[in-house]
Amino acid sequence: MQPTNLMPMSAAPSPLDQVRRRIKVEISEATAEVKVPSKTAKGASKGVISKTKMRLSPEDERLLSSLLETEQDFIDSPAFYEDDAEKKIYDEAPEIPKPDTSWYHPVMDDLSGRTRTIKTAQQVILTGAQEKVLFHQFNYARFRIWQLQKVVWESPTRKPDITTAQQILRWYRKADLIRTQIANTNLALVLAMAKRTRMSEVDFADLVSEGNMALLRAVDKFDAGRGYKFSTYACRAILKAFSRQGMKLSKYRQRFPTDFDPKLEKSNFLETKRASFEKDAAEEVRRIVLNNRADLTDVERTVIEHRFGIRAGEEVRIARAAEKAEEPEKPMTLEQVGQIIGVTKERVRQIQNKAMEKIRLELEANFLGNRDAKEAVAAAQAQAAAEGVPQPSLEQILRMSNMTN
Repeated sequence: MQPTNLMPMSAAPSPLDQVRRRIKVEISEATAEVKVPSKTAKGASKGVISKTKMRLSPEDERLLSSLLETEQDFIDSPAFYEDDAEKKIYDEAPEIPKPDTSWYHPVMDDLSGRTRTIKTAQQVILTGAQEKVLFHQFNYARFRIWQLQKVVWESPTRKPDITTAQQILRWYRKADLIRTQIANTNLALVLAMAKRTRMSEVDFADLVSEGNMALLRAVDKFDAGRGYKFSTYACRAILKAFSRQGMKLSKYRQRFPTDFDPKLEKSNFLETKRASFEKDAAEEVRRIVLNNRADLTDVERTVIEHRFGIRAGEEVRIARAAEKAEEPEKPMTLEQVGQIIGVTKERVRQIQNKAMEKIRLELEANFLGNRDAKEAVAAAQAQAAAEGVPQPSLEQILRMSNMTN
């Protein structure tokens, strides 16, 4: 992983300094002169200078207190010490496109089984130069916070005046805005890594959450001056976070083992229901073909029996009952069946499709109480959808009818 190049800070604060920083920040009193228009006796307008006491809101005071507790870190750069550095880094920098995160719903996608694709209009892929601009702006804002912190801590009263407090808050909000933009641009990295390393013991939502935290930490530690793309550094950091999450969970399970609980196992209701449905359908199809309840012609019956080995399967069942076990005849190809009845394989396909349609109508009518064929089709589909059981194709059922002997 790429090492960080954090700005060397001053000596570690003493325990007394740490206690002082945890004390609620007090803003030194400050006043501002404001011109208030007033009218004279003759009606002429005259500016009157009024002194107004300036204060921060309670939310800003709490935020400022947290900012002054810990020394701000940043990635240093020689560009921060140049003349007009702020103008060059912000005003003269090219405009960076902002991402559209309306597509980002990872947990909902995981529950529904469908993944939203990122449209071209929503996807923003930054070049190395654009990433360097963003990270320079982000770290310069943190650099200015660090400078203002030093001014406050080195002052005799250790209290920021209102101007310094407002500057610290302004630079913090600017840094936080750029940090959010960088993270939103690279959200797809987290999903890609999470789907690549899906771990059964870790919930997908927890995995994405851990990846997002790793992405934010990577934004704070990345040094764009080294010439690498941010995705190269972030992917490694995200995968490392996933590995730590898995190790943490495995250690927890070793420390607190639990007995087997059937309620925690995944349900196989749909698989069992589907297998039962296919088995019943295969038995019914065999009876329909052997008893010719679908009014198949001799040619259609010959094609179905040879294509899916139904007659051979019935003969094997009788032979096994008489303790004369022998291997069932394998189903024939379209070309082999065509040679038996003297037609081309394409004609065999047409005969097979027509016969299967007759069997399908008879099968669905039998399952639903011998109703009208069209009503049987609709009812069978509605029943399968209500039970959550996908209907197998008739070809699968026909092949199964030979395997169930």
